[in-house]
Amino acid sequence: MSIIGWLVIGLIAGAIARFLVPGRDPMGLLGTLLLGLVGSLVGGFLGNLIAGEELTLSAAGLLGSIIGAVIVLLIYRWAVNRPQPHGRRV
Repeated sequence: MSIIGWLVIGLIAGAIARFLVPGRDPMGLLGTLLLGLVGSLVGGFLGNLIAGEELTLSAAGLLGSIIGAVIVLLIYRWAVNRPQPHGRRV
């Protein structure tokens, strides 16, 4: 797949993941694109893990990319919204 194809799939997967997970995310177009690209890698890794194949870091299809992007978005929100010491949030 070409680089442009990866970028389009990443943008679509990131946008769908942001739509599926309710709440506000302060990320723009680039953040959504990165979310989809990282989600694609996570989805490919999980697909290899489930299929029992060799554990490699590879890109997934659109569905795997969306699932991976949802997982990455939930982890991102958890990391950003964790309570800080002394009860402060950053």
